Amino acid sequence: MTDVPSIDPTTGQVVEVVARETEPAQLAAICGAAAAAAGPLEQLGRGGRSRLLRGMADALEGQRDAVVRLADRETALGATRLNGELTRTCFQLRMFAQVLDEGAYLEAAIDHAGTTGMGPRPDLRRMLVPIGPVAVFGASNFPLAFSVPGGDTAAALAVGCPVIVKAHPSHPATSQLCFQVLRAAAAAASAPEGTIALVHGFEAGAALVAHPAVRAVGFTGSLGAAQALVRIIEGRPDPIPFFGELSSLNPVVVTPAAAEQRATELGRGLVDSYTLGAGQFCTKPGLVLVPSGAAGDALVDAMTEATAQRGAQVLLNGGITAGFEKAIDRLRTAPGVELLARGQDGTGEGFEAVPTLLTAPAGPLPTEVTEECFGPVTVVVRYSSAEQLLSSVAGLPSSLTATIHRGGQETELPARLSDALRQRTGRLVFDGFPTGVAVSWAQHHGGPWPSTNSQHTSVGATAVRRFLRPVTWQDAPSELLPSELRDDVVDVPRRVDGRLEVPPSLGSTDPLLVAAPPA
Repeated sequence: MTDVPSIDPTTGQVVEVVARETEPAQLAAICGAAAAAAGPLEQLGRGGRSRLLRGMADALEGQRDAVVRLADRETALGATRLNGELTRTCFQLRMFAQVLDEGAYLEAAIDHAGTTGMGPRPDLRRMLVPIGPVAVFGASNFPLAFSVPGGDTAAALAVGCPVIVKAHPSHPATSQLCFQVLRAAAAAASAPEGTIALVHGFEAGAALVAHPAVRAVGFTGSLGAAQALVRIIEGRPDPIPFFGELSSLNPVVVTPAAAEQRATELGRGLVDSYTLGAGQFCTKPGLVLVPSGAAGDALVDAMTEATAQRGAQVLLNGGITAGFEKAIDRLRTAPGVELLARGQDGTGEGFEAVPTLLTAPAGPLPTEVTEECFGPVTVVVRYSSAEQLLSSVAGLPSSLTATIHRGGQETELPARLSDALRQRTGRLVFDGFPTGVAVSWAQHHGGPWPSTNSQHTSVGATAVRRFLRPVTWQDAPSELLPSELRDDVVDVPRRVDGRLEVPPSLGSTDPLLVAAPPA
């Protein structure tokens, strides 16, 4: 068996051995337990799973100090960032509990038997049901929000799907601790054994995706790793859904009016955004389109000065560090690309990266400039006209986000940009920065390929839709129907004979008691 080491990224040294990689027999037992838990977890009902999620949030809060301390030792992301991430994660669990309490996610519909314009109709009743056990792949850059206790896990458990998490090797000890906390909370909530499980190792991850008990995969990570998992899924006798958040450039456009009004403020804010978390956010702005002229020069000067003042930053692992260095080499040798500024060198120990600011002319951009580069780097592209700007935008790949900074009351150019960018993004940001994904009912975290391979969001209330499938009951006896589809039960919103019916208890909004910080 192969050891699973926990490494300190500030030194690059192994601190402890957390576990052993999961062997085939262990994986088979884990998947079998998840399959056996699927029915009982669904039968726990919306109320029971709501209590389960709230119990998990409370349990994580109770271990906050230990979780944050361990996560910081494994990621060097800092206690402030990690405390905010844990708060977000607990908020998310409680929010999905509220989704269950409301019940609209079921999309319950009843069409009674009767005569229609096309003839007689049988009694039809439809709702969404859990898809089955879900494999979740933890992300390197969010050890708490997109890993063992993260959004995929919360969404799947909410709708009644057992979860098997593939721990990320960047933070295996944090994954192990969070798993132990969640497993204990599941037992306290009377959830079945096998509700949540954890596996370690590359081979175990591949075998997990191939196992017949697994009915869907939630993934956050690189495009290459995602494509490898998709190939495994395509080789299954029964291919399953793969929901991946993959690669994103996240372009930012600054209009001439915005540059005129707040060049220095925007320049500093952009550097704060692209270096946040050492540039290891999926929403990091990797390309900034800035107008030519004096106002644009002032903005770029502010970015140059702020970048030069930044110290070296610690990355999550050696693979990300090597990838960052190779990407910088490719960018610096790409046609038309020049170095604008570089931050201060570090100690030379551990997994370090120096913030880097580059520039390229507008027009057809080299491939290197339009590819995601994980780490603290961004490229400024200077444009000289609205037509040149729109032409450059038209050549960009799709992203999770696209941002427009506009002048006060400016509408004409922002409107044209909105139309162009809406075709290639899942979230349009105005006069802000993309690094931050609030957990809410209206959030969408996704976008056209290659940002994701799905039309669904991985953040927000509707993230549960990924792990559900529709079923219709035709002429079913009442006693064999789910409770939400019986005539005498109206505790969830339902469309009955074409008319939307909302229970009186849902007539007013029940706000959450805590606010979610951006992630």
